[in-house]
Amino acid sequence: MRDHLRHPARLVPLSFAIAVAVGTALLMLPVARTGPGGADVMTALFTATSAACVTGLVVVDTPTYWTPFGQAVILALIQVGGFGIMTGATLLGVLVSRRLGLRTRLVALAETRVLSIGDIAPALRLILVVTLAVEILVWIALTLRLRLAYGEPWPDAVWNGLFHSVSAFNNAGFSTYGDNVVGFASDWLFLGPVMLAVVLGGIGFPVIADLWRNRQPARWTVHTKATLVGSAVLLVLGTLAVLGYEWSNPSTLGGAPVHERVLGALFHSVVSRTAGFNALDVAGFTSATLLVTIALMFVGGGSAGTAGGIKVSTAFVLLLTVWSEIRGEPDAVAFRRRVSPHVQRQALAVVVTAIVIVAAATLHLESVTDFPLEAILFEVVSAFATVGLSTGITAQLPPSGEIVLVVLMFLGRVGSITFATGLALKAGRRPYHYPEERPIIG
Repeated sequence: MRDHLRHPARLVPLSFAIAVAVGTALLMLPVARTGPGGADVMTALFTATSAACVTGLVVVDTPTYWTPFGQAVILALIQVGGFGIMTGATLLGVLVSRRLGLRTRLVALAETRVLSIGDIAPALRLILVVTLAVEILVWIALTLRLRLAYGEPWPDAVWNGLFHSVSAFNNAGFSTYGDNVVGFASDWLFLGPVMLAVVLGGIGFPVIADLWRNRQPARWTVHTKATLVGSAVLLVLGTLAVLGYEWSNPSTLGGAPVHERVLGALFHSVVSRTAGFNALDVAGFTSATLLVTIALMFVGGGSAGTAGGIKVSTAFVLLLTVWSEIRGEPDAVAFRRRVSPHVQRQALAVVVTAIVIVAAATLHLESVTDFPLEAILFEVVSAFATVGLSTGITAQLPPSGEIVLVVLMFLGRVGSITFATGLALKAGRRPYHYPEERPIIG
């Protein structure tokens, strides 16, 4: 039993389960709640899971329901969750490279330059340095902005700046303001640092490490190129879509100056991929914008980062596979490199599994609530992709619905890593082949 639990692929979900349990216990203490007594089990569990899994969905108002102690517990869970995801995914990546066969490992090392055992300590140091550097710089920028432009007292400005810096880099979406960051919807100097932290935290450590080691784009790995190109395309398309669908919507961008509309659309495109902050009223979006946001949330950000979703590289590989099949090409080729058929099957397995989970959760919530289907689907994808955006129905869900979201947040954050690792570790070859047949497709 002890050896079973020590397996690295099982330690990640176990450690997160422990973090959630400890966080739940701390949030149930009377000192964590502003009202009389402590928080009930469901509220504490939901909040602890959302914080540790860096999601941002809430069933109570963070600044009014939780005391400074409770907010500090949430902040600690966000930091532990974000750092744990990056380090856990990196270590599991090393495990995968060790467990592959020698020939496959040599090919993988040559093509992707994945981390080796000797790189673990430097990798963890780089993760720590990048995390602290980004969070401190953004913390300073936000604190000065809150103090100088909004007149917040220094203690409040320092705390709010720190909270939003950590929440942004870890793509959590929690805020110490009742309206999230709607009050800063026209402030480039506040939302700009937040967006920078979100992008750097969500792009993934493998990309950051590759950019750190290689200054020449020609030497970047296929994963880095796919993540950067995919992220840029999603960012631009998301911004244009929000601008187009919300330009005349009085509930969101309609009536605002052009530069504020651009900022609002850009910010929503950035945070929809996983961060969960909202500077616009999500409940006021058009149906088209909600569908665009669902698609952005489902894809998410980069692998081995604080972002959720199926990941940009997964979507890239799947689209590349489909395009190659349409063109009748024998291999899926990206940036003059052939993508392994096993990786293509992994991408398909991850996407199909995610769709099945989302569909099952949506069906359950549809059966126990009276909310519109698009609002339920939005909530489910937001939870599974650990985004945290909501149309406002989270607090109105029945207990069974809240439990479903808790499971979705945990699976979306921890399950995706262990599932992908399990697929990679199961790679093998049979010493024989069955007779081939071709079922009719389409």
